[in-house]
Amino acid sequence: MGFTCSTRLVIMMVASLWGMSIANKDWGSGYNQTNWGWGWGWGWGPYHPPNQTQGPNKINVGGSENWHFGFNYTEWAFQNVPFYFNDTLVFKYDPPSNNTFPHSVYLLPNLWSFLTCDLRRAKMIASPTQGGGDGFHFVLNRWRPYYFACGERNGFHCKVGRMRFMVVPFFRWNH
Repeated sequence: MGFTCSTRLVIMMVASLWGMSIANKDWGSGYNQTNWGWGWGWGWGPYHPPNQTQGPNKINVGGSENWHFGFNYTEWAFQNVPFYFNDTLVFKYDPPSNNTFPHSVYLLPNLWSFLTCDLRRAKMIASPTQGGGDGFHFVLNRWRPYYFACGERNGFHCKVGRMRFMVVPFFRWNH
């Protein structure tokens, strides 16, 4: 008996949440790391201190690697969390030429489109020529998941080149 598409999606979501909970096991669940006596333990212990920055950050996507084929941007995003409300993501990539492949930036509408690199309902937010110089700037100005991907070669850069990642910005709390 085969699973329906919705059953597969539910299984995938449960497995993802379970995987995230295992990966974040040191974030303070189970005992109070704040030493305030509340018992909440919301991850303000030695593993994840509260945000110390006062304003929005400019974050170069991929760090020194910039936006190019073959770099794992999902892993990069996971290693560079948290992202905050009003932070700016900067996508830098070479403009198309005889020596380079073109790149672009698409905003995907949902998790399923992100997982399957389905660009049919995606919105191009940066063309192949917008990544040169100072790069393309995108402000995380809403509290929602953002799914980014390169849309070149009909999703080939997204699927095979691993040019995709997602972020959910947190609110910045000033203490």
